Amino acid sequence: MAIKFSRLTRPAIRALAIGGKLAEHGITAERQANGDVRYTVNIMVDSQRIHRVVGRESEGVTREQAERAIESFRTKAREGRLDLPTGRKAHQLFGEAADEYIKRLEESGGKNVKIKTRQFRMYLKPELGKERLDQLSEFGLKKYRKKRTGDGASEATVNRELATLSHFLRSAADWKWIKRDDVPVIPKAAEPRKTITVLTDEQSEALMQGAIGDQDGRVWLFVAFGLNAAMRHREILSVRYDQIDFANRRIFIPEAKAGEREQPITAALADALTRQRKMESDPDGWVFPTLNAKQANGGHRTNMARPFLRSVIRAQLDPDKVTPHTMRHTAITRLVKAGVDLPTIQRISGHKTLAMVLRYTHVHGLHIDAAIDTLSRPIPHAITQELHTPLKGEGKPGGKIVELKRRKSAA
Repeated sequence: MAIKFSRLTRPAIRALAIGGKLAEHGITAERQANGDVRYTVNIMVDSQRIHRVVGRESEGVTREQAERAIESFRTKAREGRLDLPTGRKAHQLFGEAADEYIKRLEESGGKNVKIKTRQFRMYLKPELGKERLDQLSEFGLKKYRKKRTGDGASEATVNRELATLSHFLRSAADWKWIKRDDVPVIPKAAEPRKTITVLTDEQSEALMQGAIGDQDGRVWLFVAFGLNAAMRHREILSVRYDQIDFANRRIFIPEAKAGEREQPITAALADALTRQRKMESDPDGWVFPTLNAKQANGGHRTNMARPFLRSVIRAQLDPDKVTPHTMRHTAITRLVKAGVDLPTIQRISGHKTLAMVLRYTHVHGLHIDAAIDTLSRPIPHAITQELHTPLKGEGKPGGKIVELKRRKSAA
């Protein structure tokens, strides 16, 4: 049925004075200073405000064309709704979809829920929350990256946020919230490679002695894990005695970074765990039980940074360079220097890809040492302090100075 106008009629538009306006059904006619009439539309379509200038009377634009423009916007919206999930009348906005994503992660035991919740709440939703989920673009995400780095965030930090965004969008496609073609390219940036700190045998021994001398009775065992199994900080603290196969020297890790796996351990670590288990009140419980009495019925420690730091200082090592992860670097580097093949190192370290292991071989592989030795040339112990001294038998020092003349260019 055609729209009926009671105010925005042709006679009323013709009678408009300079600066006068008439608005009805989302259409506005305004008489401008030069006497021309400008038509604009201002309507809501699928929860989005559309405000457009349709044109001017001098260009042949009339109220009817403004009506057609509105119908065109609504037709496009109806066409866009053809792919909507069942039961939805409008496209999801980024903000509401993000809330549902976090809710599903919490219900299904997803990883890093607290971190992802903070990333969405503090950064992603404030910038992208009002965007349609199916209309995110690579250009828009590049703008997001530029703003975040402009606010002082590092490239590595923004990469972590965009990695969360990537998982969110892939999950949205799996759940049929959007089509897979709607998932944009995520603009990742190169991160500066961090220096890998590795302990020598003497430093490793000093660290162990420093841990043994600490008031925390478990930090020595934490160091033993790090140097003997190349495990990550959180993986070590989540070990239970009932997950250890002492006969085959294997630890079952149900929630490792790259998925569940069986972690090989050395005979020395297996013996130390056997001795420690005999002294435990719960021989099948946590190897690193919580110090909080309120959580004694099932909790385990989540961080050993403080006692480890004390051990580092006691060992007279640099606390700015030696962290719990340094033990993992040290153990993996020892495997590389021993000539262990990459798939075996990956099996021990628990890296998801061989590319991660290659970081160690590029620097510490035996082939590197063999290659650089081919460049070795003898260097004399005594170097003369006089420059340009003539060799014996060459006559008087000095020589003829020849002036160098600049050659003229053909141009």
